[in-house]
Amino acid sequence: MMSGPARWLARTALAAALCAAQASLAQQTKSAEEAPPAEAGLDPNSPLADMPDIGVDWPDLPPEEAGEPGAQLALPDVEERRYTVIVSGVPQDPANQISVRFDELSSLKTASAKPANLAQVNRRVRDDVALLEQLLQTDGYYDPRITSRVEAVEDRLLVTLNVTPGPLYRFDEIRVSGLEAAAEMRADFKVNPSDPIDADVVTLAQADLQAKLRDNGYPFAKVAAPDVTIDHERERGTLDLAVTTGGQRRFGRIIARGDKAPFGAKHMGVMARFKPGDAYNQADVEDLKRAIVATGLVSSVLADAVEGQAPGTADLIVTTSPAPLRTIAAEIGYGTGEGIRASASWTHRNLISPEGAVTFAGVVGTREQSLGSSLRMANWQRRDWVLNARTSASNTRRAAYQARTVQVGASLERQTNLIWQKKWIWNAGFDLLASQERDIVSGTVGRDTYFIGALPTQLAYDGTDDLFDPRHGFRLSGRLSPEGSLRGSASGYLRAQIDASAYLPATDRVTLAGRVRLGSITGTTTDSIAPSRRYYAGGGGSIRGYSYQGIGPLDQYGDPAGGRSLTEFSLEARVRFGAFGVVPFLDGGNIYTSSLPKFSSFRLGTGLGLRYYSSFGPIRIDVGTPLNRRSGESLIGVYVSLGQAF
Repeated sequence: MMSGPARWLARTALAAALCAAQASLAQQTKSAEEAPPAEAGLDPNSPLADMPDIGVDWPDLPPEEAGEPGAQLALPDVEERRYTVIVSGVPQDPANQISVRFDELSSLKTASAKPANLAQVNRRVRDDVALLEQLLQTDGYYDPRITSRVEAVEDRLLVTLNVTPGPLYRFDEIRVSGLEAAAEMRADFKVNPSDPIDADVVTLAQADLQAKLRDNGYPFAKVAAPDVTIDHERERGTLDLAVTTGGQRRFGRIIARGDKAPFGAKHMGVMARFKPGDAYNQADVEDLKRAIVATGLVSSVLADAVEGQAPGTADLIVTTSPAPLRTIAAEIGYGTGEGIRASASWTHRNLISPEGAVTFAGVVGTREQSLGSSLRMANWQRRDWVLNARTSASNTRRAAYQARTVQVGASLERQTNLIWQKKWIWNAGFDLLASQERDIVSGTVGRDTYFIGALPTQLAYDGTDDLFDPRHGFRLSGRLSPEGSLRGSASGYLRAQIDASAYLPATDRVTLAGRVRLGSITGTTTDSIAPSRRYYAGGGGSIRGYSYQGIGPLDQYGDPAGGRSLTEFSLEARVRFGAFGVVPFLDGGNIYTSSLPKFSSFRLGTGLGLRYYSSFGPIRIDVGTPLNRRSGESLIGVYVSLGQAF
């Protein structure tokens, strides 16, 4: 949508069209009245007529005429002063934008920051009087009277513009032609008799009618500029609107064009929400354009309807310009208990066409090192379906365990993104792991090798208003993962987890947020589960104030042992001040050795967070402290990350 000066210029163009009939008639009348009689031949020796204006100063206006149009103050032109502008009498109807547009376009107001001499001020006054007349006419006031006054007030100039808008002209008759084949669309031109002759309303109604026609099977529809006749005696107007529908069409072929196009027409057909033979709908075309942009593989896209190869169809020519396909990314973070963690990645977003992104990534940290690769095939077979394949090798050292792991896996998911934030998403796949881990649960220190197979699935609902920084709504997700583990003997178990969060705006600046997480592992004992597959709590994404994995049962050496069930909750008040914010929070929960989570013996942590709201999401720093600290636990926990805690 247009706004500000651009939108006003469109309004002014229409206002000029609205006045065309009046101007033409006035000019014809004036020409007829002022036409001189036939001239006799001129005498070249006759003297020139007197020119009284030459060399004669304009008289100063007397005080009693100071309120008339063009009234000026008798001051030396060279003296520069600052000035104040007062505009009174402008219609203040809520739908009226005259004052706002005048402030944006006024010569006086846009240049008021610097002193000006009287000649400059007077020139700006004349320009602004003409501007106000145009603005008033675009809103239906065709007989305005505007007076100006410039006077000295102490060391400044006071410029006053008094507006008498006159009567508001209204439409008397609306005539729309060319819609005989689509008579039901007449109601979509929402300008009616007795409506004010408002250029904004007419312009928007014209564009809306053309859009509705194209959304209802008329890709070649055109709505001409309105033709308005003004009757000044009756203060009324007549509007004539010519429409060319171009005939109804169905979708035909998609034709892909463009140098180095990242994918062809077949893949565009996968992303489209329409099929050949469906009724043409421009909204579906715009949706396809957004889907193509969302791939990240194009920098621009154009889609034009042309006469189709098959009768009664419209083919769609989609022209794309490629975007850079390679990306290098890096990230660094710190968390108490997690230490410093730096990661880097290289991605080619279309190495395997279409939309096959290959990424190589590595992590170097005080407690973690890893190297991995992944393949992500977006819009695989169906729109928004993503096929993932991954492999990695890692060395992880935590307070609870040390693990050297090799992993391969694949999954199919329905994705969400910033352009289309989906309400329902899902994920299903498999993971195969070989992990050598150091554990102390049984009372002895040693390394065991686990071979693990898992079938994780997830279903989630997102009813919030923003993917990264929600202000209202709620989220709910459930995850199930049947797993088999081989360590000498085989065992099987089921991991389950439920996450829920809700967001409520308390004021324009304050959002209340809360979350709950419940986890359970059933089917086996704790020491039969690889340490890396147990539940842990504590840290920046869990219960702040405690070290990473610092909550729950401890082994004989005072290290976290993990458990088979989990309960967590968090409460936050997100207070925002422009690009910055503060977040007081309270977290709680615990890890249990039982297979079902409990709601007792909660460990509590509280603290304060700082937020910087960047263009790519909030950057957060949280400082927390445990409320029921055990001996040896840190008094303060610091967490730095991207995005809200939940």
